[in-house]
Amino acid sequence: MSERRDPTSRIHLCDCNRSFALDAGRLAAGTDVAMQCHHALCGVELPALQTSLAGGKTVHVACTQETALFGELAEEAGAGERIRFFNLREHAGWSAESAAATPKLAALIAAATTLADPEPVAAVQMSAGRSLLIIGEAGAALGWAERLAGSFEPAVLITARSKDVELPAVNAYPVWSGRPVRLGGHLGAFQLEWTQHNPIDLELCVRCNACVKACPEGAIGWDLQVDVDACRSHGACVAACGEIGAIDFARQDSARSERFDLVLDLSAEPLLRRVELPDGYAAPGRDPFEQALAVQALGEFVGEFEKPRYVAFEAALCAHSRAKKTGCSNCIESCSTAAIRSNGDVIAVDPYLCKGCGTCSTVCPSGALSFQYPRVPELGQRVKTLLAEYARAGGTDACLLFHSAAAGSAAIARLARRGRGLPARVIPVEVWSADAVGLDLMLGSLALGACQVAVLAAGSHDAAPLEAQAGHGQAILSALGYGGEHLRVIEADADDWQALERALYDWAPAMTVAEPARFRLLAKKRETLDFALRHLVAHAPATTTPAGLPAAIALNAGAPFGQVIASDACTLCMSCTGACPAGALRAASDAYRLEFVEKNCLQCGLCEASCPESAITLEPRLLPGEYGTEGARRARALREADIFHCTACGKAMGAAPLIESMIARLSGHAMFAGEAERARLRMCADCRVIDMMKAETAVKAWDLTE
Repeated sequence: MSERRDPTSRIHLCDCNRSFALDAGRLAAGTDVAMQCHHALCGVELPALQTSLAGGKTVHVACTQETALFGELAEEAGAGERIRFFNLREHAGWSAESAAATPKLAALIAAATTLADPEPVAAVQMSAGRSLLIIGEAGAALGWAERLAGSFEPAVLITARSKDVELPAVNAYPVWSGRPVRLGGHLGAFQLEWTQHNPIDLELCVRCNACVKACPEGAIGWDLQVDVDACRSHGACVAACGEIGAIDFARQDSARSERFDLVLDLSAEPLLRRVELPDGYAAPGRDPFEQALAVQALGEFVGEFEKPRYVAFEAALCAHSRAKKTGCSNCIESCSTAAIRSNGDVIAVDPYLCKGCGTCSTVCPSGALSFQYPRVPELGQRVKTLLAEYARAGGTDACLLFHSAAAGSAAIARLARRGRGLPARVIPVEVWSADAVGLDLMLGSLALGACQVAVLAAGSHDAAPLEAQAGHGQAILSALGYGGEHLRVIEADADDWQALERALYDWAPAMTVAEPARFRLLAKKRETLDFALRHLVAHAPATTTPAGLPAAIALNAGAPFGQVIASDACTLCMSCTGACPAGALRAASDAYRLEFVEKNCLQCGLCEASCPESAITLEPRLLPGEYGTEGARRARALREADIFHCTACGKAMGAAPLIESMIARLSGHAMFAGEAERARLRMCADCRVIDMMKAETAVKAWDLTE
């Protein structure tokens, strides 16, 4: 046992019945906080924790298995706000390389005990009552409505006949029939639009069943749905309905709309086809057991809730659209909840639908979307602390493993229990969603001194965006001369922990940057990338080779770096400069010249979409030289042209290609069929009028008639 006195806080470590090694001396030497090491903190040594809690200290406990027990003790001692938990056992102790894990243990202890809690994230308030819409075939929908009428306020939309099913004898809740057109909204505010196809309007129907008995073909079932294929239009049902007027075979007002808090969709094909369904909407299909589980889950959404606003949006940086020309739609295409939509020149994020996967911030090239849970600066500070303490304790070849809080943690725990555990050099970094680990965080971590960065994609809906980001980063690192594989996305979950084990233990260390960077990761994505690339280029191994740095690094499509190429078809109309959201394209002030600042280019494609001559193409690449000089923002000419002068007076009229293009287009018009008329196109406005007045054949204003 090692103990160092500290008046404000204390660390309690436990080797869980000696199931892994704790080098108390080395670990205590790395902290000024009083530390105790235990073998059974949750058992016979529990009084030591009670003493710390009673002493008014902030207590850090390296055990997450017994949070309920320790938390209860803290509450009894009035210290519920002064206890913190972190995991050493599964993250470091339970490992085939446990004997070499002291540097990682020191890093995890430092991060858990020295970093401040993240700043609170703006919240979204949500509430849902008991208004429940049940959609489906008559038998199943009405059956569940009857069961749930005591605990919910159900309404039923019958979408398919069930001839022998009767409507409830008591008209206790709304029953409609029809075909759903659109379901939108979110928890507490779902909006359903449908069309009334059944000739019998169940809102008007009094359920006297006179129509059922009157129909000679038996086309009307006890569910009061009409089989229009069997109906022969005798009109007997209409006559039987009489003054009630519920039956109308020529109904015009068929559109219906209602709002609900919750939706139970029993359709064979769900109305909402999304990767991630909104809270309060359940689509269990036709299986009765799944339906029962869905109903139970819906009950948990009744009440008032608060959830984080996971993503921040800065409209000024958005490269989605300009003048009805679409550029970047990466976030819209990747959103698993349909929470992002086009909103004119920018996008709009629905915080009620967003569930915080963070893929949108990963694929956003400009940083207009930034993940907030946690924010990149806070996560960057954690990475910096982990790497610095790991190196101070003698660790080498640090590999960061970013993983999600739920699925990723479960996979790591399963690996620790059943397999070899994490290698001693692999440091886990928990995030809410691994999908939010973008190129800025990957390259930033490597610049801060990590040897490698792995992203555990457990819980991810689609690892392709992560793979693409890792691909861009690895192409840059390899071209700069950093040997080995630095970035890896691992697709494994708790049931496939062997795949995680193989991916980590078979991964040879790569070349690390010679000197860790000192900067902090910033909230703005492009600024973080700029800092990281500057550092990686400055220490690039390629600079010491005879060939030196490559002039350009080719990247795959979708990379956030690259150049714009203007062909000879460009007339210097400058439409692209107005469309560019990042200032990468601009018109020179001293000549007819289109200039390009490659470092600013997002490869969003707005210039390409806006060019009327289809003269622009994109080429993803990175110029290392742009990051070699402090503050470099070099502009180069893409296209330059001579000035076109009036053929009569010599006055400057504009860029020669633009004027020539205009002349070529107008020459085919009937008004410019003659040589004299075509010659005037090369004159300025004043000379054109003078020439027209001189020409005898010219039309005079006083000769014009109505």
